[in-house]
Amino acid sequence: MIKFGPSGNSIAFSDAGNSKSEQSAVWVKNMGLSCFEYSFGRGVNLSDERAISIGKAFFDAGVEISVHAPYYINLANPELENAVKSFNYILQSAEKVKLMGGKRVVFHPASQGKMKREQAVSLTIERLKTLRDLIYGKGLDHLIYCPETMGKLGQIGTIEEVTEFCKIDKIYTPAVDFGHINAREFGSLKTEQDYLDRLNYMIDNLGYERMKNFHIHFSKIEYSAKGEVRHLTFEDNHYGPDYEPMLKAIKKLKLEPFIVCESAGTQDIDALKMQKTYYDN
Repeated sequence: MIKFGPSGNSIAFSDAGNSKSEQSAVWVKNMGLSCFEYSFGRGVNLSDERAISIGKAFFDAGVEISVHAPYYINLANPELENAVKSFNYILQSAEKVKLMGGKRVVFHPASQGKMKREQAVSLTIERLKTLRDLIYGKGLDHLIYCPETMGKLGQIGTIEEVTEFCKIDKIYTPAVDFGHINAREFGSLKTEQDYLDRLNYMIDNLGYERMKNFHIHFSKIEYSAKGEVRHLTFEDNHYGPDYEPMLKAIKKLKLEPFIVCESAGTQDIDALKMQKTYYDN
């Protein structure tokens, strides 16, 4: 079943006097949304006890939780020691989402750095194979690991690259950030067909069953010559992309993804707008 929800807590959540993640579960439920993404963006520093407490709150609310691993993961780092740190960030995120009762770990794959792009992509693939072995070795292969499409030109994470990463093993499922794609492609997503082209490419390469419940991040994003600059809200009328053609494409293809809104401060309100549009059309 398709799910809509926010990434993290909105301005309205804080303005209402809330601060704890357990309160996020009730907030999201009361808005009529059904998923939530908890961010370990600046590090996995949550105790096991808190993870269990947060998980219980979301279970009781009937809201499915996913996590975003630390933002500074780089599986293409030429230094093995730093690559091992990236492995550990993903594995630590997996351990926490397991305690939370969730199933999805979203992560940024890599940065190109000073390498040629082909080198960086090749190294990322080899590192993802190593990560796969570590995941199976730790018995964490019942979870879903979602390499994300990225918004800056210097980052590894085009549609084609993420698709190749997910061919490595069934534990990998794409996290498609359409705001990122639109930013790195300088406003390419405008029509329903633009979305259909990209989704059909991934379905053709990964199969419908792998893509049926894939992960989506969506927000409008300002971009420059180097790609992504900053996240915006749905009130922005300049940068895009618009969500209506995306929802039409998803409905036409009978996909049922998690759609996580990453708007800047209005992520819950904008997630609700997408949900209402999906069901009203």
